[in-house]
Amino acid sequence: MHPVIRLHTDDNVVIARTALLADTPIADGVGTSVRIPAGHKTAARPIAQGEPVRRYNQVIGFATTAIAPGDHVHVHNMGMGDFAKDYAYGRDAKPTDYVEVPATFEGIRRPDGRVATRNYIGILTSVNCSAHVAGLVADAFKRHPLLGIEPLADYPHVDGVVALTHKTGCGMAEGEPLQLLRRTLAGYARHPNFSHIVVLGLGCEVNQISGMLKEHNLTDRIRNMDIQAMGGTRKTVEAGMDFVREVLADANHVHRETVPASELKIALQCGGSDGYSGVSANPALGVASDLVVRNGGTVILSETTETYGAEHLFTRRAVSREVGEKLVSLMSWWEDYTRKHGAEINANPSPGNKAGGLTTILEKSLGAMAKAGSTNLVDVIQYAEAVTAKGFVFMDTPGFDPVAATGQVAGGANVVCFTTGRGSVFGCKPAPSIKIATNTPLYRRMEEDMDVNCGTILEGEETVPESGQRIFDLILRVASGERTKSELFDFGSAEFAPWPLGVTV
Repeated sequence: MHPVIRLHTDDNVVIARTALLADTPIADGVGTSVRIPAGHKTAARPIAQGEPVRRYNQVIGFATTAIAPGDHVHVHNMGMGDFAKDYAYGRDAKPTDYVEVPATFEGIRRPDGRVATRNYIGILTSVNCSAHVAGLVADAFKRHPLLGIEPLADYPHVDGVVALTHKTGCGMAEGEPLQLLRRTLAGYARHPNFSHIVVLGLGCEVNQISGMLKEHNLTDRIRNMDIQAMGGTRKTVEAGMDFVREVLADANHVHRETVPASELKIALQCGGSDGYSGVSANPALGVASDLVVRNGGTVILSETTETYGAEHLFTRRAVSREVGEKLVSLMSWWEDYTRKHGAEINANPSPGNKAGGLTTILEKSLGAMAKAGSTNLVDVIQYAEAVTAKGFVFMDTPGFDPVAATGQVAGGANVVCFTTGRGSVFGCKPAPSIKIATNTPLYRRMEEDMDVNCGTILEGEETVPESGQRIFDLILRVASGERTKSELFDFGSAEFAPWPLGVTV
């Protein structure tokens, strides 16, 4: 097996399959000049100072000094720079090749016709001040199998009682920050993976429960109470527990039935990315995404700051100029937003990303976008906005995984697919989270947390389409009730993280 991966014939860098010693042959007459860490880049030919560095046949940065063939290409000799982008709105859009006989899964059909993949009772909080009380209510119904404590043993079709708490809800402006929080909470309140919801507040917060319920017309399945009006902690906890006991029988009265894959809404996420993310796991998830769309379903890509620099490839796939321009306007908003706060979007690659071989946000974005496959971009929506279109949808979110995934699930995602190269542990109740490893060493090291190993692609044991089909098959099984590794560890409540937009006062 060749020691490096060349992603395109016009690339001037190649990727190390494993750690390479100096003098390892990488191309005709070219050997590495130094040790190259696994997943990192080495120059396949001379790169002059100021010349674009190309990977995926796309610009990922510019040489900050002359780079000789075989040199390690990373933060010490490569940086950001401006270059012209051809948005070519809709040029590459094409009719979707739908499958003749759509795939199916075993889902839970709610009375309003929507389909759930899980069946939880939810406790939402309007403000951080009610977080502990919400946790006390949920803890009363928490399973402890090792101790033989199974409070829901008589309700086998209820997946659990989950409290979703957050750090805001007061000390905030009543404009966009409050609207965004309420939109997020309302999305969870409506989520089909919840059978019933109780919203707990303190009573004096900016985010008044009555205002949120009225603003989003939330009436069905929802009870609300606040600690001050209930008479304190103990009385509120008792009332919350009584609510759960009251609805358990009704929540348990569900069954799974065969439904079309068009009912899938898949959140596409990546975290702890490395130099292999854009080579193995993300392209494989892209194949699975195309299969979801070809079966009539929806995939939701987010993390706007991790699409920066690659947006011109999405605008070419937009179904209309209007949709493409929405995406471009998001990039302009983020440029302005980061500038106001004395930051820059290129600060996005984390220390772990860089240790794994990623150098600039351009490189990270080009690898991250592979998760969305190759189908048309049909809509661009705001954070936590309800996803109504079928196909590939882009949602505006920060790059921080918990905040991004929270927005996607608020929008209606009923399964999360999460790729990682460095190793990320994550859940996102009430939606199950599938963890996809980019490389085999990670998978073996964290096998109890990883559901899929895409290192097989790097090792030549499997093609990207074969791995993508395997991910798609797992999505159907998980949507049908099969537990993911993160679910076995009960991840998913602490990771609830609405975008804290605005100033805390």
